[in-house]
Amino acid sequence: MRVVIGPDKFKGSLSAMQAAEAIARGFRRSRPEWECQLVPMADGGEGTVDAFLASGAQRCSVRVRGPLGDPVEAIYARNGDLAVIEMSAASGLALLPKERYDPLHATTYGTGELLTSAAAAGARRCIVGIGGSATVDAGTGMLRALGVRFLDASGSEIDHGMPDYERLASIDVRGFNNRVTEMKIAVASDVDNPLTGEHGAARVFGPQKGASTRDVEMLDRVITHIADVAAATLGKDLRDMPGAGAAGGLGFALAAFLHARIERGALLVGKARGLDEALRGAGLCATGEGSIDAQTLEGKTVEGVAEMAKAAGVKLVAFGGRVEPETAKALAARGVETVEISTGLALDVALRRAAELLEQHAATWASLQS
Repeated sequence: MRVVIGPDKFKGSLSAMQAAEAIARGFRRSRPEWECQLVPMADGGEGTVDAFLASGAQRCSVRVRGPLGDPVEAIYARNGDLAVIEMSAASGLALLPKERYDPLHATTYGTGELLTSAAAAGARRCIVGIGGSATVDAGTGMLRALGVRFLDASGSEIDHGMPDYERLASIDVRGFNNRVTEMKIAVASDVDNPLTGEHGAARVFGPQKGASTRDVEMLDRVITHIADVAAATLGKDLRDMPGAGAAGGLGFALAAFLHARIERGALLVGKARGLDEALRGAGLCATGEGSIDAQTLEGKTVEGVAEMAKAAGVKLVAFGGRVEPETAKALAARGVETVEISTGLALDVALRRAAELLEQHAATWASLQS
């Protein structure tokens, strides 16, 4: 029997490839006749680039501006004409200590530099994972890095933080980087928030990035104004599109100015990684992630793999460092069996022994299959 193994990373302990290898070792211990095909997975967030690198994509390193302008080394993956970028590598919250969180001035400029580098290197397609951002700039930083100019009524350029965008009068797109605009861009996102309003970028995600109540009101007002000017410039208004509010509004900028498609991250990555093709004719699929919980059901890797496995008519088992009972019930109703590998263990012990535990539970589970 051919078995497809496509887990996400087990955060804090195993990369997606390490998790896949541990499951494969366990299966082979009990079922040496099983042929294991490893397809490390991700959902567009942290670990997406690593999943592609683990399967042979080229590692590319670029020095770009971090969220507050400090230089950072950002890594992306190249596989033929496809580039895979995580915006968090250039504009992520994890790049800042908590005392430096600054959503009024954090910028996606470095993400634009990553896109520029990928296009200059010959990429014609690009997946952009947009989880973990430090920004609420509606993608203005990224657009400035691509040659777009934001001007006030006097024609002066605006580039000093979100409060200045209240003076925005026009957007000049004549200097747009043509190589980037010609790329086919797909955005991997697991949120469907609009750009503005009660469920928008500022109100939902701003506080996580350090925004006070007053900051949130100002940011939502300014982003609304940016959307108004963008609509007048482009002749279309995408502020209410699901996912426009992802990464502080970066989803909006990518869709409105670069014609990007916003897709569920796990399904997008799965298709790009060839998981759908691997599942054809397979007898079993195994996936997993560190915590199988309520968020799993909101588009994380396990749910995405489950959807693809069901479409292919392939049985699925999901291993988790921990598995919440209610989530296990919900997945069982969809035909997905779950296995918790750290029952009764302290977190530090479970993290340290993750590979051993995953292999052991995979072996035990496989031994019970008829």
